[in-house]
Formats: sequence, structure tokens, C-alpha cells
Amino acid sequence: MKLLEVVKTSDTSPQTISTLLTFGRELGKTTVECSDTPGFIVNRLLVPSLAEAVRMLERGVATVEDIDTAMRLGAGHPMGPLQLADYVGLDTVLFILQGWHEKIPECGALQCSRNFKKTCFRRETWKQNRRRIL
Repeated sequence: MKLLEVVKTSDTSPQTISTLLTFGRELGKTTVECSDTPGFIVNRLLVPSLAEAVRMLERGVATVEDIDTAMRLGAGHPMGPLQLADYVGLDTVLFILQGWHEKIPECGALQCSRNFKKTCFRRETWKQNRRRIL
């Protein structure tokens, strides 16, 4: 990974943040700074988008292949959100969403659909579509 997210809390001194940012740059990383929040920056933006891709699939908006192709070609992502969710682990994505929802129940983007497991773990259809993508 080229990125290092440096997370600060109310107890983190400015000197500690500065040291970590410098250390990250010395390792050849691009560093970013953020407050302590579930998922920090990258995963806080990424995981809800994976959940939305599953909700789109559930609603019949598009197929697995079309959702992933649209994000690869239209947004320049190296892989589509459903392929990425499968790569990360569907059980892992579900676990993250459930944990975040417990901590921040008012954030609708962090809610997984009622049928997340049923949709994602319908493996026969998913695997057939995924084979065409990979």
C-alpha cells in the first residue's frame, strides 16, 4: 500500500502526529491525517459503497458484472465493488457494517440491507457472474 492513514485522538500529541507523518514519508508512503472514527478515511468511504453495490444488486438495478464493469470503466477503479467485496470477504464486509452500525446507528450509509447475507451468499449465481469478470 502506498498510503498511510495517521489517526489522531484527543490524547495524541502534535509531536506524535508529526513523528508518524515523517516516519510514513520516510517509508515512501503518502500520508494523510484524520480523527479517530470507524474506518478512518479509506474504509469509511469504501465499505458503504460496497454495501450500496449489494443493495443495487438486490433491487435488480444491474447484474454483478454490469455493476463492476461500470465502476471499473466509469470511475477508474481497478476492480468493481462486488468483486472487491468478494475479495475482502463478504463475511468480513458484513461484520464491519454490523459493528459500525452498532457504534453509529444514525448513519444510514453504514446499514447493511436485510438480505445482505442472502444476496451475497447466493454463491452459484455470484460465482458464475464473477468468473466472467475475473
